Amino acid sequence: MPSPYRALFAAPGSKGFSAAGFLGRIPVSMMGIGVITMISQLTGRYGLAGALSATVALSAAVAGPQVSRLVDQYGQRRALRPATLISLTAAALLLCAAHYGWPDWVLFVACVGIGCVPSVGAMIRARWAALYRGTPQLHTAYSFESVVDEVCFIFGPIISIGLSTAWFPEAGPLLAACFLAVGVFWLTAQRATEPEPHPRERKGGGSAMRAPGLQVLVATFVATGAIFGAVDVVTVAFADEQGHKAAASIVLAVYAAGSCVAGMVFGLLHFAGAPERRWLLGVCAMAVSMIPLLLVGNLPFLAVALFVAGLSIAPTMITTMSLIEEHVPRAQLTEGMTWVSTGLTAGVALGSSMAGWVIDAAGARAGYGVPAVAGAVAVAVGFLGFRRLKRPAPGRGGSVEQHSERKERHVA
Repeated sequence: MPSPYRALFAAPGSKGFSAAGFLGRIPVSMMGIGVITMISQLTGRYGLAGALSATVALSAAVAGPQVSRLVDQYGQRRALRPATLISLTAAALLLCAAHYGWPDWVLFVACVGIGCVPSVGAMIRARWAALYRGTPQLHTAYSFESVVDEVCFIFGPIISIGLSTAWFPEAGPLLAACFLAVGVFWLTAQRATEPEPHPRERKGGGSAMRAPGLQVLVATFVATGAIFGAVDVVTVAFADEQGHKAAASIVLAVYAAGSCVAGMVFGLLHFAGAPERRWLLGVCAMAVSMIPLLLVGNLPFLAVALFVAGLSIAPTMITTMSLIEEHVPRAQLTEGMTWVSTGLTAGVALGSSMAGWVIDAAGARAGYGVPAVAGAVAVAVGFLGFRRLKRPAPGRGGSVEQHSERKERHVA
């Protein structure tokens, strides 16, 4: 690991909470695809499997910010453990209902409960922020976390699908639940690095979404999520049309690998200037990278095009986290990070459904028009909201880069 990344773990407790966070966030990439694989194997009903997976995603999009809001008020340990127990109980109900053939409504109720799963990625980033706030190391920490996210999304689905098909249908979701339990309870046992809670003195303190800058970021990431959701669905359909459906997982892994490589390199760099400009450039790069997909004619070309497209993902996500810290009050940092994930999740559901409709109507190649349009929408929202991103929240110290610049000017 390059020295800037090694230096991150000089802080006491950083290795422990990072390892726990890795285990706790793998279920995000395992549960949805695991539910689809399990239900389709047990019942052969792909429509039901897709609906249940979408229910998990939408429930998480609704419950996630509320759980994170409680974390900001009461601390990670007091909020995460009850929420995780609810999610684990619901997962056990789902496995039993699927195994014994209980009515469909029981499956949907269980999937709603699974949505109470906490945003472990936001919890880990909040711990890094507490350790390195106002220093260049925070940029490196966010870069590292972005790489961890991509690693989870490369290997999580492979593990989930592999276990459910090679062992027994319930194996994928079962292992995801085990990872969640171990990760969250191990993380919350580490009190020394837990960020201090910020109790609200009066009721109705308001949501982090009241911050104008966060509104722009969330709206843009709904469109960005539509890119991701559409690319996943269309790539599977395109590979199927080419007669190599199994190759879709490899091609999508290449997409994630591009983001992983870019995140590693981005974390080694230190930038001057306003982060909002760099963020807007990243959004534009993601949109432009969708255009070559409209011209794909075979899987090797698609893999190359997706690898290049993936190069803009991690840098944009990393810069987004820096902007959240700048635009959201410190007492609502975890909630703010979770709102961006919520926008991304909602966009994935929207993009995948729109892509499926286009594929049915016009074929897989036409389906790549959906991420292209979603990219254009993301750029439009980014430009329209750019002024809001240039006005930090009152009382915030500014981004990591701005801290560094002020320090350098003072020294000069």
